[in-house]
Amino acid sequence: MPDKSLLTTDRRHVVHSLHHAPTCDQAHIWTGGRGAMLYDENGREFFDALAGLWNVVVGHGRSELAAAASRQMNALAYATCYAGSTNRPAIELAEKLSAIFYPSINRFFFTCGGAEANEAAFKTARFFWKVAGMLDKTKIIGRTWGYHGTTLAAMSATGLPSYWPWFEPRVPGFLHIESPYPYRFVLPITAANDPRTPGQLAADLLEEAIVREGPDSVAAFLGEPIQCVAGVIVPPDDYWPRIREICDRHNVLLIADEVITGFGRTGDWFALSRYGIEPDLVTFAKGITSGYFPLGGLGVSDRIAAAIDEPNTSRAWMHAHTYSAHPVGCAVALANLDILEREGLVERAGELGRYLNRQAATLASHKNVGEVRGLGLMTAVEIVADRETKAEFPPEERIGPRIHEATQRRGMFTRMRGDVYNIAPCYKVEERQIDRMIEILGESIAEVLG
Repeated sequence: MPDKSLLTTDRRHVVHSLHHAPTCDQAHIWTGGRGAMLYDENGREFFDALAGLWNVVVGHGRSELAAAASRQMNALAYATCYAGSTNRPAIELAEKLSAIFYPSINRFFFTCGGAEANEAAFKTARFFWKVAGMLDKTKIIGRTWGYHGTTLAAMSATGLPSYWPWFEPRVPGFLHIESPYPYRFVLPITAANDPRTPGQLAADLLEEAIVREGPDSVAAFLGEPIQCVAGVIVPPDDYWPRIREICDRHNVLLIADEVITGFGRTGDWFALSRYGIEPDLVTFAKGITSGYFPLGGLGVSDRIAAAIDEPNTSRAWMHAHTYSAHPVGCAVALANLDILEREGLVERAGELGRYLNRQAATLASHKNVGEVRGLGLMTAVEIVADRETKAEFPPEERIGPRIHEATQRRGMFTRMRGDVYNIAPCYKVEERQIDRMIEILGESIAEVLG
Protein backbone atom coordinates (compact mmCIF):
# COMPACT_ATOMS: atom_id res chain seq x y z
CA MET A 1 0.00 0.00 0.00
CA PRO A 2 1.18 3.57 -0.64
CA ASP A 3 2.42 5.77 2.19
CA LYS A 4 -0.84 7.02 3.73
CA SER A 5 0.67 10.20 5.21
CA LEU A 6 2.03 11.25 1.81
CA LEU A 7 -1.27 10.47 0.13
CA THR A 8 -3.10 12.52 2.76
CA THR A 9 -0.80 15.45 2.00
CA ASP A 10 -1.36 14.85 -1.71
CA ARG A 11 -5.13 15.00 -1.23
CA ARG A 12 -4.83 18.25 0.74
CA HIS A 13 -2.63 20.11 -1.69
CA VAL A 14 -2.42 18.55 -5.18
CA VAL A 15 -5.04 18.81 -7.92
CA HIS A 16 -4.31 16.03 -10.41
CA SER A 17 -4.89 15.93 -14.15
CA LEU A 18 -8.37 14.51 -14.78
CA HIS A 19 -8.91 14.81 -11.04
CA HIS A 20 -11.23 12.21 -9.53
CA ALA A 21 -10.92 12.02 -5.76
CA PRO A 22 -11.58 8.26 -5.27
CA THR A 23 -8.85 7.43 -7.80
CA CYS A 24 -6.36 9.48 -5.78
CA ASP A 25 -6.92 7.43 -2.60
CA GLN A 26 -4.76 4.57 -3.90
CA ALA A 27 -2.40 6.63 -6.04
CA HIS A 28 1.05 5.30 -6.82
CA ILE A 29 3.85 7.47 -5.50
CA TRP A 30 6.48 6.96 -8.18
CA THR A 31 10.08 7.37 -7.08
CA GLY A 32 12.24 5.98 -9.87
CA GLY A 33 12.47 4.34 -13.25
CA ARG A 34 14.84 2.38 -15.45
CA GLY A 35 14.19 1.48 -19.05
CA ALA A 36 10.63 0.16 -19.33
CA MET A 37 10.18 -0.11 -15.54
CA LEU A 38 8.81 2.19 -12.83
CA TYR A 39 9.38 1.94 -9.06
CA ASP A 40 7.06 3.19 -6.34
CA GLU A 41 7.54 4.47 -2.80
CA ASN A 42 7.49 0.92 -1.41
CA GLY A 43 10.03 -0.44 -3.86
CA ARG A 44 7.51 -2.29 -6.00
CA GLU A 45 8.39 -2.70 -9.67
CA PHE A 46 5.90 -2.05 -12.47
CA PHE A 47 6.03 -2.32 -16.23
CA ASP A 48 5.43 1.18 -17.56
CA ALA A 49 3.14 -0.10 -20.29
CA LEU A 50 2.38 3.35 -21.70
CA ALA A 51 5.88 4.88 -21.52
CA GLY A 52 4.61 7.51 -19.08
CA LEU A 53 1.87 9.06 -21.21
CA TRP A 54 3.18 7.77 -24.56
CA ASN A 55 6.19 10.05 -24.15
CA VAL A 56 9.16 8.42 -22.38
CA VAL A 57 10.26 6.85 -25.65
CA VAL A 58 13.98 6.35 -24.87
CA GLY A 59 13.13 4.87 -21.47
CA HIS A 60 13.57 5.97 -17.89
CA GLY A 61 16.92 6.74 -16.30
CA ARG A 62 18.80 8.23 -19.27
CA SER A 63 21.55 10.16 -17.50
CA GLU A 64 22.69 11.84 -20.73
CA LEU A 65 19.40 13.75 -20.88
CA ALA A 66 19.83 14.94 -17.30
CA ALA A 67 23.39 15.97 -18.17
CA ALA A 68 22.19 17.94 -21.21
CA ALA A 69 19.71 19.82 -19.03
CA SER A 70 22.36 20.50 -16.38
CA ARG A 71 24.87 21.85 -18.89
CA GLN A 72 22.33 24.21 -20.41
CA MET A 73 21.00 25.35 -17.04
CA ASN A 74 24.52 26.24 -15.95
CA ALA A 75 25.14 28.15 -19.18
CA LEU A 76 21.74 29.80 -19.71
CA ALA A 77 18.67 28.57 -17.88
CA TYR A 78 16.22 30.90 -19.62
CA ALA A 79 16.02 33.81 -22.01
CA THR A 80 13.07 35.07 -24.05
CA CYS A 81 12.67 33.96 -27.63
CA TYR A 82 10.27 36.73 -28.58
CA ALA A 83 11.08 38.46 -31.87
CA GLY A 84 14.48 40.06 -31.50
CA SER A 85 15.91 37.30 -29.29
CA THR A 86 16.93 33.70 -29.79
CA ASN A 87 19.32 31.07 -28.40
CA ARG A 88 21.67 28.44 -29.79
CA PRO A 89 19.74 25.32 -28.71
CA ALA A 90 16.55 26.64 -30.35
CA ILE A 91 18.38 27.39 -33.60
CA GLU A 92 20.09 24.00 -33.64
CA LEU A 93 16.88 22.14 -32.79
CA ALA A 94 14.86 23.86 -35.51
CA GLU A 95 17.59 23.08 -38.04
CA LYS A 96 17.66 19.44 -36.87
CA LEU A 97 13.89 19.09 -37.14
CA SER A 98 13.86 20.46 -40.68
CA ALA A 99 16.10 17.52 -41.64
CA ILE A 100 13.84 14.80 -40.17
CA PHE A 101 10.34 16.28 -40.73
CA TYR A 102 8.26 16.18 -43.89
CA PRO A 103 10.19 17.91 -46.73
CA SER A 104 7.82 20.89 -46.90
CA ILE A 105 7.95 21.54 -43.12
CA ASN A 106 10.99 23.69 -42.35
CA ARG A 107 9.89 26.27 -39.77
CA PHE A 108 9.01 25.64 -36.13
CA PHE A 109 7.38 27.38 -33.18
CA PHE A 110 8.11 25.80 -29.80
CA THR A 111 5.65 25.38 -26.93
CA CYS A 112 5.58 23.53 -23.60
CA GLY A 113 3.36 20.69 -24.80
CA GLY A 114 0.83 19.30 -27.21
CA ALA A 115 -2.28 21.27 -26.24
CA GLU A 116 -0.37 24.55 -26.61
CA ALA A 117 0.91 23.33 -29.97
CA ASN A 118 -2.64 22.65 -31.18
CA GLU A 119 -3.79 26.06 -29.96
CA ALA A 120 -0.96 27.57 -32.01
CA ALA A 121 -2.05 25.53 -35.03
CA PHE A 122 -5.65 26.77 -34.83
CA LYS A 123 -4.54 30.38 -34.62
CA THR A 124 -2.01 29.94 -37.41
CA ALA A 125 -4.60 28.41 -39.74
CA ARG A 126 -6.90 31.36 -39.16
CA PHE A 127 -4.01 33.82 -39.54
CA PHE A 128 -2.99 32.27 -42.86
CA TRP A 129 -6.41 32.68 -44.41
CA LYS A 130 -6.81 36.23 -43.10
CA VAL A 131 -3.46 37.18 -44.68
CA ALA A 132 -4.81 35.62 -47.90
CA GLY A 133 -7.88 37.85 -47.67
CA MET A 134 -10.30 34.98 -46.87
CA LEU A 135 -11.56 36.35 -43.58
CA ASP A 136 -14.39 33.85 -43.04
CA LYS A 137 -12.24 30.70 -43.20
CA THR A 138 -12.16 30.04 -39.45
CA LYS A 139 -13.79 26.66 -38.74
CA ILE A 140 -11.78 23.62 -37.66
CA ILE A 141 -13.14 20.16 -38.45
CA GLY A 142 -12.00 17.32 -36.21
CA ARG A 143 -13.23 13.77 -35.62
CA THR A 144 -15.03 11.75 -32.99
CA TRP A 145 -12.57 9.88 -30.76
CA GLY A 146 -9.90 12.49 -31.50
CA TYR A 147 -7.82 13.80 -28.60
CA HIS A 148 -6.01 17.14 -28.89
CA GLY A 149 -5.64 18.39 -25.31
CA THR A 150 -7.81 19.96 -22.62
CA THR A 151 -7.23 23.70 -22.90
CA LEU A 152 -10.49 25.29 -23.97
CA ALA A 153 -10.00 25.37 -27.76
CA ALA A 154 -8.11 22.06 -27.79
CA MET A 155 -10.89 20.49 -25.71
CA SER A 156 -13.42 21.84 -28.21
CA ALA A 157 -11.46 20.15 -30.99
CA THR A 158 -11.25 16.92 -28.99
CA GLY A 159 -13.94 14.45 -30.08
CA LEU A 160 -14.40 12.73 -26.71
CA PRO A 161 -17.67 14.09 -25.25
CA SER A 162 -16.78 13.01 -21.71
CA TYR A 163 -14.33 15.93 -21.61
CA TRP A 164 -17.00 18.57 -22.34
CA PRO A 165 -19.97 18.69 -19.92
CA TRP A 166 -18.52 20.60 -16.96
CA PHE A 167 -16.81 23.20 -19.16
CA GLU A 168 -19.53 24.17 -21.63
CA PRO A 169 -20.00 26.21 -23.69
CA ARG A 170 -17.22 25.07 -25.96
CA VAL A 171 -15.35 27.44 -28.25
CA PRO A 172 -17.47 28.04 -31.38
CA GLY A 173 -16.16 27.09 -34.78
CA PHE A 174 -15.17 23.49 -34.00
CA LEU A 175 -17.12 20.54 -35.42
CA HIS A 176 -16.58 16.82 -35.82
CA ILE A 177 -17.07 14.08 -38.36
CA GLU A 178 -17.14 10.38 -37.62
CA SER A 179 -13.85 8.58 -37.01
CA PRO A 180 -12.70 5.96 -39.55
CA TYR A 181 -12.55 3.50 -36.55
CA PRO A 182 -12.64 0.24 -38.59
CA TYR A 183 -14.07 -1.86 -35.75
CA ARG A 184 -17.05 0.43 -35.20
CA PHE A 185 -17.44 2.51 -38.38
CA VAL A 186 -21.05 2.15 -39.53
CA LEU A 187 -21.36 1.93 -43.30
CA PRO A 188 -24.23 3.91 -44.84
CA ILE A 189 -27.29 1.97 -45.95
CA THR A 190 -26.38 2.66 -49.58
CA ALA A 191 -22.87 1.22 -49.19
CA ALA A 192 -23.86 -2.14 -50.68
CA ASN A 193 -24.03 -0.54 -54.11
CA ASP A 194 -21.21 1.93 -53.51
CA PRO A 195 -17.83 1.21 -55.14
CA ARG A 196 -15.99 3.18 -52.47
CA THR A 197 -13.99 1.38 -49.79
CA PRO A 198 -14.74 1.92 -46.06
CA GLY A 199 -11.67 4.14 -45.87
CA GLN A 200 -12.88 6.30 -48.73
CA LEU A 201 -16.41 6.45 -47.31
CA ALA A 202 -15.03 7.62 -43.97
CA ALA A 203 -12.79 10.22 -45.64
CA ASP A 204 -15.65 11.50 -47.77
CA LEU A 205 -17.47 12.52 -44.59
CA LEU A 206 -14.97 15.37 -44.53
CA GLU A 207 -16.01 16.53 -47.99
CA GLU A 208 -19.66 16.36 -46.99
CA ALA A 209 -18.94 18.51 -43.92
CA ILE A 210 -16.93 21.07 -45.91
CA VAL A 211 -19.68 21.39 -48.51
CA ARG A 212 -22.36 21.60 -45.82
CA GLU A 213 -20.50 24.31 -43.88
CA GLY A 214 -19.29 26.08 -47.00
CA PRO A 215 -15.65 25.81 -48.17
CA ASP A 216 -15.18 29.56 -47.64
CA SER A 217 -15.81 29.05 -43.91
CA VAL A 218 -13.50 26.07 -43.22
CA ALA A 219 -9.89 26.82 -42.29
CA ALA A 220 -8.52 23.36 -41.54
CA PHE A 221 -9.06 19.68 -40.90
CA LEU A 222 -7.38 18.32 -37.76
CA GLY A 223 -6.54 14.68 -37.12
CA GLU A 224 -4.13 12.29 -35.43
CA PRO A 225 -2.68 9.87 -38.01
CA ILE A 226 -3.52 7.11 -35.50
CA GLN A 227 -6.10 7.95 -32.82
CA CYS A 228 -3.98 6.74 -29.93
CA VAL A 229 -5.71 7.92 -26.74
CA ALA A 230 -9.02 6.54 -28.02
CA GLY A 231 -7.47 3.07 -28.26
CA VAL A 232 -4.94 2.91 -31.10
CA ILE A 233 -7.51 3.39 -33.87
CA VAL A 234 -5.66 2.67 -37.13
CA PRO A 235 -7.48 3.97 -40.23
CA PRO A 236 -7.65 2.03 -43.51
CA ASP A 237 -4.61 2.64 -45.71
CA ASP A 238 -6.58 4.62 -48.29
CA TYR A 239 -8.09 7.02 -45.73
CA TRP A 240 -5.36 9.65 -45.39
CA PRO A 241 -4.53 10.00 -49.11
CA ARG A 242 -8.22 10.68 -49.73
CA ILE A 243 -8.27 13.24 -46.89
CA ARG A 244 -5.33 15.07 -48.48
CA GLU A 245 -7.13 15.16 -51.84
CA ILE A 246 -10.28 16.57 -50.27
CA CYS A 247 -8.37 19.27 -48.40
CA ASP A 248 -6.60 20.30 -51.61
CA ARG A 249 -9.83 20.30 -53.62
CA HIS A 250 -11.59 22.64 -51.18
CA ASN A 251 -8.63 24.82 -50.18
CA VAL A 252 -8.58 23.55 -46.59
CA LEU A 253 -5.39 23.18 -44.54
CA LEU A 254 -4.46 19.76 -43.12
CA ILE A 255 -3.23 19.77 -39.51
CA ALA A 256 -1.58 16.53 -38.41
CA ASP A 257 -1.58 16.07 -34.63
CA GLU A 258 1.57 13.98 -34.22
CA VAL A 259 1.93 14.64 -30.51
CA ILE A 260 1.95 10.88 -29.88
CA THR A 261 2.83 9.41 -33.28
CA GLY A 262 5.81 11.71 -33.90
CA PHE A 263 9.43 10.69 -33.28
CA GLY A 264 9.16 7.03 -34.09
CA ARG A 265 6.13 5.55 -32.34
CA THR A 266 4.82 4.01 -35.60
CA GLY A 267 8.25 2.89 -36.82
CA ASP A 268 8.62 6.02 -38.98
CA TRP A 269 9.81 9.41 -37.76
CA PHE A 270 6.34 10.79 -38.53
CA ALA A 271 3.23 8.77 -39.17
CA LEU A 272 1.69 10.31 -42.29
CA SER A 273 4.83 9.49 -44.28
CA ARG A 274 3.68 5.87 -44.44
CA TYR A 275 0.70 7.08 -46.49
CA GLY A 276 2.82 9.12 -48.89
CA ILE A 277 1.33 12.49 -48.01
CA GLU A 278 2.41 15.66 -46.19
CA PRO A 279 0.36 17.95 -43.93
CA ASP A 280 0.35 21.75 -43.96
CA LEU A 281 0.88 22.03 -40.23
CA VAL A 282 2.19 19.45 -37.73
CA THR A 283 1.86 19.58 -33.96
CA PHE A 284 4.32 17.61 -31.84
CA ALA A 285 5.44 17.12 -28.22
CA LYS A 286 5.92 14.03 -25.99
CA GLY A 287 8.65 12.04 -27.75
CA ILE A 288 10.74 15.08 -28.69
CA THR A 289 12.26 15.12 -25.17
CA SER A 290 11.04 11.70 -23.98
CA GLY A 291 9.23 13.62 -21.24
CA TYR A 292 12.47 14.70 -19.56
CA PHE A 293 11.51 18.35 -20.10
CA PRO A 294 8.17 19.88 -21.16
CA LEU A 295 8.48 20.80 -24.84
CA GLY A 296 6.19 20.74 -27.85
CA GLY A 297 5.78 22.67 -31.02
CA LEU A 298 4.22 23.49 -34.33
CA GLY A 299 5.83 22.84 -37.69
CA VAL A 300 4.52 24.88 -40.63
CA SER A 301 4.87 24.39 -44.37
CA ASP A 302 6.96 26.75 -46.45
CA ARG A 303 3.74 28.29 -47.82
CA ILE A 304 2.47 29.11 -44.34
CA ALA A 305 5.91 30.28 -43.20
CA ALA A 306 5.87 32.82 -46.05
CA ALA A 307 2.60 34.25 -44.70
CA ILE A 308 4.06 34.48 -41.18
CA ASP A 309 7.09 36.29 -42.61
CA GLU A 310 4.89 38.92 -44.31
CA PRO A 311 6.78 42.17 -43.55
CA ASN A 312 3.66 44.31 -43.09
CA THR A 313 3.73 45.03 -39.34
CA SER A 314 -0.05 45.20 -39.16
CA ARG A 315 -0.03 41.49 -39.93
CA ALA A 316 2.35 40.41 -37.17
CA TRP A 317 1.78 36.80 -36.07
CA MET A 318 0.49 37.76 -32.62
CA HIS A 319 1.05 34.48 -30.82
CA ALA A 320 3.52 33.78 -28.02
CA HIS A 321 4.47 31.73 -24.97
CA THR A 322 6.83 32.87 -22.22
CA TYR A 323 8.65 29.53 -22.43
CA SER A 324 8.66 29.18 -26.21
CA ALA A 325 12.02 27.84 -27.41
CA HIS A 326 13.13 27.31 -23.80
CA PRO A 327 16.90 26.77 -24.06
CA VAL A 328 16.92 23.87 -21.59
CA GLY A 329 14.04 22.11 -23.33
CA CYS A 330 15.68 22.55 -26.72
CA ALA A 331 19.00 21.22 -25.37
CA VAL A 332 17.28 18.14 -23.95
CA ALA A 333 15.43 17.61 -27.24
CA LEU A 334 18.71 17.69 -29.17
CA ALA A 335 20.22 15.10 -26.82
CA ASN A 336 17.08 12.96 -27.08
CA LEU A 337 17.09 13.06 -30.89
CA ASP A 338 20.75 12.06 -30.80
CA ILE A 339 19.82 8.97 -28.75
CA LEU A 340 17.03 8.06 -31.16
CA GLU A 341 19.43 8.26 -34.12
CA ARG A 342 22.54 6.81 -32.51
CA GLU A 343 20.73 3.77 -31.11
CA GLY A 344 18.48 3.25 -34.14
CA LEU A 345 15.41 3.45 -31.94
CA VAL A 346 12.93 4.51 -34.63
CA GLU A 347 13.73 1.35 -36.59
CA ARG A 348 13.71 -0.63 -33.35
CA ALA A 349 10.23 0.69 -32.52
CA GLY A 350 9.01 -0.66 -35.86
CA GLU A 351 10.57 -4.07 -35.29
CA LEU A 352 9.41 -4.38 -31.69
CA GLY A 353 6.00 -3.10 -32.72
CA ARG A 354 5.54 -6.01 -35.07
CA TYR A 355 6.53 -8.37 -32.24
CA LEU A 356 4.19 -6.63 -29.75
CA ASN A 357 1.21 -6.85 -32.07
CA ARG A 358 1.87 -10.53 -32.89
CA GLN A 359 2.00 -11.35 -29.19
CA ALA A 360 -1.08 -9.27 -28.39
CA ALA A 361 -3.01 -11.10 -31.12
CA THR A 362 -2.85 -14.24 -28.95
CA LEU A 363 -5.43 -12.60 -26.67
CA ALA A 364 -8.01 -12.48 -29.45
CA SER A 365 -9.36 -15.94 -28.65
CA HIS A 366 -10.92 -14.79 -25.37
CA LYS A 367 -14.71 -14.63 -25.62
CA ASN A 368 -14.79 -10.98 -24.52
CA VAL A 369 -11.95 -9.63 -26.67
CA GLY A 370 -13.66 -7.85 -29.53
CA GLU A 371 -10.56 -6.67 -31.34
CA VAL A 372 -6.80 -6.54 -30.97
CA ARG A 373 -5.25 -3.80 -33.12
CA GLY A 374 -2.11 -1.75 -33.40
CA LEU A 375 0.58 -0.16 -35.51
CA GLY A 376 4.19 0.38 -34.63
CA LEU A 377 5.04 0.04 -30.96
CA MET A 378 1.48 0.35 -29.68
CA THR A 379 -1.41 -2.03 -29.40
CA ALA A 380 -4.92 -1.96 -27.97
CA VAL A 381 -7.22 -4.72 -26.76
CA GLU A 382 -10.92 -3.82 -26.88
CA ILE A 383 -13.10 -5.68 -24.38
CA VAL A 384 -16.76 -6.20 -25.25
CA ALA A 385 -19.77 -7.88 -23.69
CA ASP A 386 -20.72 -9.65 -26.93
CA ARG A 387 -18.33 -10.36 -29.78
CA GLU A 388 -21.10 -10.92 -32.30
CA THR A 389 -22.86 -7.60 -31.76
CA LYS A 390 -19.77 -5.69 -30.49
CA ALA A 391 -21.96 -4.57 -27.59
CA GLU A 392 -20.07 -2.85 -24.78
CA PHE A 393 -20.38 -3.63 -21.08
CA PRO A 394 -22.53 -1.21 -19.05
CA PRO A 395 -20.23 1.40 -17.45
CA GLU A 396 -21.45 0.52 -13.98
CA GLU A 397 -19.83 -2.92 -14.29
CA ARG A 398 -16.43 -1.17 -14.37
CA ILE A 399 -14.85 -3.85 -16.55
CA GLY A 400 -11.98 -1.67 -17.77
CA PRO A 401 -11.09 -0.32 -14.32
CA ARG A 402 -11.26 -3.82 -12.83
CA ILE A 403 -8.90 -5.18 -15.48
CA HIS A 404 -6.59 -2.23 -14.85
CA GLU A 405 -6.64 -2.96 -11.11
CA ALA A 406 -5.82 -6.61 -11.82
CA THR A 407 -2.86 -5.70 -14.03
CA GLN A 408 -1.52 -3.37 -11.34
CA ARG A 409 -1.61 -6.15 -8.77
CA ARG A 410 0.58 -8.12 -11.19
CA GLY A 411 2.99 -5.25 -11.72
CA MET A 412 1.86 -3.36 -14.84
CA PHE A 413 0.54 0.19 -15.15
CA THR A 414 -1.11 2.04 -18.06
CA ARG A 415 -4.06 4.28 -18.92
CA MET A 416 -7.23 2.97 -20.50
CA ARG A 417 -10.05 4.37 -22.62
CA GLY A 418 -13.12 2.81 -21.08
CA ASP A 419 -12.79 -0.93 -21.74
CA VAL A 420 -9.88 -0.57 -24.16
CA TYR A 421 -6.47 -1.49 -22.77
CA ASN A 422 -3.54 0.35 -24.35
CA ILE A 423 0.06 -0.88 -24.39
CA ALA A 424 2.76 1.38 -25.83
CA PRO A 425 6.06 0.88 -23.99
CA CYS A 426 9.34 2.71 -24.50
CA TYR A 427 11.53 1.87 -27.49
CA LYS A 428 14.11 0.20 -25.20
CA VAL A 429 11.66 -2.46 -24.04
CA GLU A 430 12.84 -6.06 -24.51
CA GLU A 431 10.93 -8.92 -26.10
CA ARG A 432 10.83 -10.85 -22.83
CA GLN A 433 9.25 -7.81 -21.17
CA ILE A 434 6.64 -7.61 -23.93
CA ASP A 435 5.89 -11.29 -23.38
CA ARG A 436 5.28 -10.70 -19.69
CA MET A 437 3.08 -7.64 -20.34
CA ILE A 438 0.83 -9.64 -22.64
CA GLU A 439 0.78 -12.50 -20.15
CA ILE A 440 -0.25 -10.11 -17.35
CA LEU A 441 -3.06 -8.66 -19.46
CA GLY A 442 -4.30 -12.12 -20.42
CA GLU A 443 -4.30 -13.24 -16.77
CA SER A 444 -6.13 -10.09 -15.72
CA ILE A 445 -8.84 -10.43 -18.39
CA ALA A 446 -9.36 -14.02 -17.28
CA GLU A 447 -9.55 -12.96 -13.63
CA VAL A 448 -12.27 -10.40 -14.31
CA LEU A 449 -14.23 -12.15 -17.07
CA GLY A 450 -13.44 -15.83 -16.70
